[in-house]
Amino acid sequence: MERGQNMSEYAVSMEHITKTFPGVKALDDVQLHLRTGEVMALLGENGAGKSTLMKILSGVYTRDSGDITIFGHKVEGDLNTKQAQELGVAIIHQELNMCQHLTVANNMFLGREIVKGGRLDTAEMNRQAVEQLAKLGIHDLAPDTIVGDLPVGRQQMVEIAKALLVNAKVLVMDEPSSALSNAEIEEMFRIVKELRSQGCAIVYISHRLQELHHIVDSVTIMRDGHYITEGKFTDFTMEQIIANMVGREITNQFPRDTVERGKKVLEVRHLKAGRAVKDVSFEAYEGEVLGFSGLVGAGRTETMRAIFGADLKDGGEVILDGKSLTIHSPADAIKQGIVLAPEDRKKDGLCTKLSIRDNIALPNLDLICSQIGTVLRKKENTMIEKGKSSLTIKMSSADVEAGSLSGGNQQKVVVAKWLARNSRVVIFDEPTRGIDVAAKVEIYQIINQLKKAGIVVIIVSSELPEVMGISDRILVMCNGRITGEVDPRSTTEQEIMTYATQFGSNE
Repeated sequence: MERGQNMSEYAVSMEHITKTFPGVKALDDVQLHLRTGEVMALLGENGAGKSTLMKILSGVYTRDSGDITIFGHKVEGDLNTKQAQELGVAIIHQELNMCQHLTVANNMFLGREIVKGGRLDTAEMNRQAVEQLAKLGIHDLAPDTIVGDLPVGRQQMVEIAKALLVNAKVLVMDEPSSALSNAEIEEMFRIVKELRSQGCAIVYISHRLQELHHIVDSVTIMRDGHYITEGKFTDFTMEQIIANMVGREITNQFPRDTVERGKKVLEVRHLKAGRAVKDVSFEAYEGEVLGFSGLVGAGRTETMRAIFGADLKDGGEVILDGKSLTIHSPADAIKQGIVLAPEDRKKDGLCTKLSIRDNIALPNLDLICSQIGTVLRKKENTMIEKGKSSLTIKMSSADVEAGSLSGGNQQKVVVAKWLARNSRVVIFDEPTRGIDVAAKVEIYQIINQLKKAGIVVIIVSSELPEVMGISDRILVMCNGRITGEVDPRSTTEQEIMTYATQFGSNE
């Protein structure tokens, strides 16, 4: 878009936006233009400045300089959250901001409750909640349902309805599909299209580039705090989008090194755990990446948690290098060479308020402490340096908080703490969720390093292109069982989905 063009046609126009935090220039002369009734993909790697720009638009951050115009209203001075909301701007955050113990209606009216006679008018709030949900085509969600009892996809719909209840006309959706099942993604796409038809202007932030063609009209691309380009989505190839995001062409999104398959390392026999894992048996070998595919609820994550000892087994056997293991807890699994990089790395894989150093050292205290329990700093420093150099973790110091890192570097820290133990089996559950395209390639390269070192790598992924692109063999699960095995080099997404929907017995 040419600078200086008439901005009256835009729902949002942001020009020459700059923002500096101590020691970091987060935004440098950035522009953004969003039309009414348009879905615009705001793209860029982690750290590109997308979230900072959107927080300025929503009044969370104040800009250092630049101009903001919303529906023809030029914002003078600092924009706060209340003003942004009054101008029609709302954000649906990746980590939903819901009160899990309250009802759907209570969440939608939180902070603006309807009061009658000194008491909450629950009946009226329920009525308006039903009315607003109906505008989104949602007719089967009772307003008195406790939000915590809803799946993530439905919680997201409540969050959207809540935003529209205050007449939001500009909706920012930050990684809206990252935690959704395929069916929930389809429902979310339907909602987005409905909002677009009603004239809502939508900023859609996503690292899942393959989904953009379903709903996106235009793209704006940022890199390292700078505006790079914008235009109609159909005017770009996916290769051009990626090249603009990372500053170079990525010729192979799924690098897969060929390694001769070695001996059998892991064997799982008739594993059962709770209601989700009914009877799972498989083998894994040196020199291969074993992928697990299937729909949400198939039992993939629960299978890995049971192997790792995070969930108790009801039956079955885990055999490593020919030896049957006794695993009652993650500590047992770790000591015997089986480790897990969990699906929710912030919640289960990292202590985000602790330093990188502490995160790597904590599960390895038995390796770096003296007999009287004193941390041997030389051993600790060697371990930290090995992890930093081998995984190219980008950090100013090992003493910064792990939570301050990008998603890709957080995942590297999770891997680094396990590599220090010379583990035999490394399990990745959704290894690249919320990670940008360049960081994904780095994670895949790490997986290749592990494979070449003779470590068994198991990957659970909901993204079919990913599990097909990086795995050497794929097992498909449905309803707590393995229903198929496919070769990723010759299979199709349709074949995988056929196995993923073979529900069979519910016993």
